[in-house]
Amino acid sequence: MSVSSTHSTDLTSSVIPSTAADGTSYGNTTSGAISFSGLGSGTDFSSMINQLVGVEEMRVTSLQTWQQTWATKQSAFKVMNTQLLSLRTTLQGMDTLGSFLQKSVTSSNTSAVTGTAGTGADDTAHNIQVAQLAKNKVMVTSNGYSSTTANINATGASKIFAYDYKGVLTSVSIPPGSTLTDLTNLINTSQSFGSNAGVKAALLYDGTSYYLQLRAMDTGSAATLTVDATTTLAGFSNSRFQIAQNSQNALLKLDGWPIGVGAYLSRQSNTVSDLIQGITLSFLAPVSNVSLVAQNDNAAITQNINTFVSQFNQVLSTYQSLTKVDTTNGQASLLTGNYGLDIIQSDLLDAVTGAAPGFDPSKDLYTSLSQFGISIDATQGSTTEGLLLVSNTTLQNVLTNNADALGNVFASSFIGGTNSGNFSYQSYINGLTQPGIYPVNYTVAGGKITSASINGHAAMIDSSTNMITGSAGQSESGLSIQVTNLTDGSYSGKAYLKQGIAGALNTVLGTLTDATNGPLAVLEQNYTLIQNDIQDQINAEQTRITQYAANMKAKFAKLDALLGTYSQQETALSNQVTKLNSG
Repeated sequence: MSVSSTHSTDLTSSVIPSTAADGTSYGNTTSGAISFSGLGSGTDFSSMINQLVGVEEMRVTSLQTWQQTWATKQSAFKVMNTQLLSLRTTLQGMDTLGSFLQKSVTSSNTSAVTGTAGTGADDTAHNIQVAQLAKNKVMVTSNGYSSTTANINATGASKIFAYDYKGVLTSVSIPPGSTLTDLTNLINTSQSFGSNAGVKAALLYDGTSYYLQLRAMDTGSAATLTVDATTTLAGFSNSRFQIAQNSQNALLKLDGWPIGVGAYLSRQSNTVSDLIQGITLSFLAPVSNVSLVAQNDNAAITQNINTFVSQFNQVLSTYQSLTKVDTTNGQASLLTGNYGLDIIQSDLLDAVTGAAPGFDPSKDLYTSLSQFGISIDATQGSTTEGLLLVSNTTLQNVLTNNADALGNVFASSFIGGTNSGNFSYQSYINGLTQPGIYPVNYTVAGGKITSASINGHAAMIDSSTNMITGSAGQSESGLSIQVTNLTDGSYSGKAYLKQGIAGALNTVLGTLTDATNGPLAVLEQNYTLIQNDIQDQINAEQTRITQYAANMKAKFAKLDALLGTYSQQETALSNQVTKLNSG
């Protein structure tokens, strides 16, 4: 039975029989209408029944209100989950050093050379000379035509126009009666079928005549273009084309290298990404010298921080709104005391306010965001109490003087190391090894490693490579350490596998938003079960009330008939008394 916001029991469907079980005739008595017909007193029992049923239905209304409360809580979880997923998506765009510590490239001559920094770009400065730009090959017919509709194939048979581009031959069939425009379209259309993409045909007009132009779409000396000897279309052989521009490579020097007159670096394109690590260069014009400087883009980094803080605070604000208690009247909110939301808030704050995984306060100068002016507001009564705040003064000072430190704490991605000269970090297994600080111990006897442990657990030993690796089933699983000191004795130290706050928080968010086992998912599943259980109770109540209404109608129908009988008897007796008095 479907549930609606209001429920009423139908009282008009049951017709009470006109004859009782004992044979007494009730007349035409119908229960459930506006009134019971045939009733001597005219009493309206329908109104009484409706009121009695209404009292019973109060239980259904209470259950429906209770059910809606759980549905409202479930909706709040969905809002929270959406915000957590949005925060995670944002963090995934800034959880590496390259994506977080964005660089800007400044050119002393943007008309000649520009640059764009990407992942892996360092703070750097270079001088660039561009001796010549890379160019594409362009060919134009030497003979002109008076009109674009000029017939270029009047032979009555199809002819071939063929060209070779980058060593690949393309043959285009030119039907009889084709015009200059048709030829242009056929050449361009042939490439849409993949025969030789990279060549475009166009018509040029000098004010008197029209000429066919062929141009290679790629630059560089490797982008060769010729009209092939298999061409049978008259007037369009290779000898009938003039070379307007030959293909050539870009020639350049980086910081005066290669040394020597006429010695240059050669590139096929004017867009180069393999010259300076992490920087894509665009050559726009020949130039004797351009200075390029790549450095941290403080505005972009600040924007990254502000975006992160804003979205993080959105989640915290939602938590506060759902769980707060009104201090004036002690009134709780919708989800005050909800353990699932409390877990989420605790996990988020732990990830953001603590030391980044793998960072050691005894070794690392910077370990947490608070050292960069990013911390939780602990001021009671503040409008931002419990939210992340950014000290812009502190942040800008850090960006000016030690941006790399901020980058490491915020966006390191599994950077390994040790504090010992006896062993070195080798590798980890992505998705298996957890970031952290791991005590390392090993013993050497007879020049061989006889025992080793990582994080207090026995480690695997490879005697052939002197490698020790974290055992399976532990957080250090897959962490490999290269032993370099094989002098007999016992040695100890620490291995570090660092992950920035962004990556650590991203991992936490992945757990919290897990569609099956995350706390919000589990709560949503539980609340669905609760709502289903309440619905079962509502259905049972509605069935009971329907039966209750039927029973009441039957009882009042009997009363209706009985009162009618009494009324008839009263009338008969009254008539007899009247006759006696008159006689």
